[in-house]
Amino acid sequence: MNRREFLTLGAGAVLAAELPVLAAKRAPLLPLRLETIEIPVGASKPFGAIQVSDTHIVRVDNRDDERKMKLAAGRRFAPWGEHYLDEAIHAAKERGDLLLHTGDLIDFVSAANLDCAAVHFAAGDWFVSSGNHEFSRYVGEAKEDDAYKRGTYARVQDAYPNDLTFSSRVVNGVNFVAIDDVYYNVTEAQHALFAKEIEKGLPIVLLCHVPFYGPKLYEYVMRETNNKCAYVTGAPLSCTSTYEAGKKYPAGQEWRHRSVQQKTDKPTADFIAWLKEQKLLKAILCGHLHRFFKERFSPTAMQYVCSATFKGEATAIRFA
Repeated sequence: MNRREFLTLGAGAVLAAELPVLAAKRAPLLPLRLETIEIPVGASKPFGAIQVSDTHIVRVDNRDDERKMKLAAGRRFAPWGEHYLDEAIHAAKERGDLLLHTGDLIDFVSAANLDCAAVHFAAGDWFVSSGNHEFSRYVGEAKEDDAYKRGTYARVQDAYPNDLTFSSRVVNGVNFVAIDDVYYNVTEAQHALFAKEIEKGLPIVLLCHVPFYGPKLYEYVMRETNNKCAYVTGAPLSCTSTYEAGKKYPAGQEWRHRSVQQKTDKPTADFIAWLKEQKLLKAILCGHLHRFFKERFSPTAMQYVCSATFKGEATAIRFA
């Protein structure tokens, strides 16, 4: 029995023990706010889902080092992310809805955070995509790339319900496809896997963490960040060339500026151009920006950015 299976067996008991405590915390807080949308996808039977994103669970215990203890003490997300995640699970159970999470469920990798993630996944019917914080060890302490991700990937994957690099699941004739674009890129291998999903001939809803570039979204985020960078995947060179690009950091430390990671490579640009032509794509669900935003991505698909769970916000979706 692996670690996730063990935690799944105990999930009901753990939640039963914790929920009365969480209930006591609810009184001074606002209820979970749901942005309600309907997405026509051609489902064989209409159904609902609750999308949550950017929960940023912050838990540590004596299995973690002192540095991680100090990190947890300074993170602003606790305890609201976990509280509102429980609210979303309760709402989905009451409505009979699927639960979708589009990344950053945990704030950083710790034994306690991964245990908590596994317990919450066991408490509902989930399909998820990963976020950049899923693989973060101490938050911003190193250049985040595939080599960095490999250092924690196996531990994280063991706690999550589906493959975090690429996964698909069919619900009522709708193909949900999750991809990892957490470092602002999509690989040729992911492109090939997505092309196979197109061959199934089913309407597709894509889950990812980082939103894909859209002109309105780009302008909005640039205003919000004082023109530093847009935090989107696939921004054209005309946009990324205006980023600060780490100029204030010494040689070898440019990666510390978020914009350096956001330049679009050819496989990503090719994937996005191809994706816009796919008529079976009906919606993109993402997060990362901690605010709700929607914009047309292609002739057949809208992109919906979910707000952050730790802010007490989520998206209620009706698929028709």
